Amino acid sequence: MNALSATHFEFPGQTGFYKGKVRDVYSFENDRIAIVACDRISAFDHILPRSIPFKGQILTQIAALFLDQTQDIVLNWKTATPDPQVTLGKKCDPIPVEFVVRGYLTGHAWREYKSGKRLLCGVVMPDGMVENQAFPQPILTPATKAETGHDEDISFEDIVRRRIVAEDLLNELYRISFQLFQRGTEIAAERGLILVDTKYEFGLWEQKPMLIDEIHTPDSSRYFYADSYSRCLEEGNPQRQLSKEFVREWLIQQGFQGRENDVMPEMSDEWVQEISERYQELYQVMTGSPLNKRDYSGIEQSIQTSIIQSMHS
Repeated sequence: MNALSATHFEFPGQTGFYKGKVRDVYSFENDRIAIVACDRISAFDHILPRSIPFKGQILTQIAALFLDQTQDIVLNWKTATPDPQVTLGKKCDPIPVEFVVRGYLTGHAWREYKSGKRLLCGVVMPDGMVENQAFPQPILTPATKAETGHDEDISFEDIVRRRIVAEDLLNELYRISFQLFQRGTEIAAERGLILVDTKYEFGLWEQKPMLIDEIHTPDSSRYFYADSYSRCLEEGNPQRQLSKEFVREWLIQQGFQGRENDVMPEMSDEWVQEISERYQELYQVMTGSPLNKRDYSGIEQSIQTSIIQSMHS
């Protein structure tokens, strides 16, 4: 199966390179960057052994769509998308906190709740809730950005106390995050979806907050289908959802949660194909159009040429 697992370019004027979990980041003069969304897939802070066809294209195009649709709320880093898997933009000073907004009790929050905890990142979760139930109002549960290993939950108060982010700026980022979540909720509703939870990342550009990274993609967000939500909740059945959670659930079933002695399971061609199809399904539901699948023949040359031409145009 064709997929882009990694890139190894050396561009004229390149000043740096960073390989993230799924993205290859090339830095240039004047604080410009080119980000290539490869087809790698990660879960529990580990890169899985197989790459997923069309995943990078899907993430790039959904993120670009939502970045364009939220510019009135907060400025963002994107300046162009010259290739289906490439985003050009501004290199911001990253704020080392992920802003996770949760509208529903699911995923990590549910795992904590089920273990008996009622306090998550300093936020009280009400007693008597069931899995996938909506919170009375969305909550924000930040996490510190770890260079290696797992990100760690943290409270508003601890972010300020540890001087990770100044209180005034943190209040502004909280306000922006909730506004972005509301916009994402409205757009998802138009498509028959529920935006369940998502994460936002910010940086500073000329001392002003700017949205960076991706937004409202299946890697950073979880969606439920609205038409079956109430029935599944009442019957205690799993929600029909579009997100990467099904990959995490498969890993858990295989005994892998990123713990020290866990062994990464093998991935069959059939499983890789199923993951790819699930990502394509989300793309079609989110955009209203089927994915115009890119051609993988000569993909590295195509990406390289698009970045060179864009950086020197």
